[in-house]
Amino acid sequence: MILGTDTEVRKVTGISEIEERDICKFLQGLVYSWCKNNKGWFAMRDLMGGDNFFWEGTPLYVLYEKHKSQGKREQAVQDAGKDAGWLLKKVLFEDKRNFETKKDGLVRQYKWDEDSSY
Repeated sequence: MILGTDTEVRKVTGISEIEERDICKFLQGLVYSWCKNNKGWFAMRDLMGGDNFFWEGTPLYVLYEKHKSQGKREQAVQDAGKDAGWLLKKVLFEDKRNFETKKDGLVRQYKWDEDSSY
């Protein structure tokens, strides 16, 4: 569950329910790993950006393919990242643990609130 007032979760279109389910399961695993190994704030870019930018072979790749098939060349990576961010927000909103959230520029960040979870 995301703590705070900004809990709008948008639907990501253009992918199947199965693809969305697979992406959400993948993201849930990334979140569990982050929370176990890091105690600080994170954003989608921390989980699957930087050194982890190569999405091929992961369920997230369909998001890039979706935007690429729409004729987007330069913008496909950014738009796939936005979709992934909305799906991450959905995963955290549905999680049984509590997460704090804040906005840093254009990036939404989250932090596991260990004291209020469970």
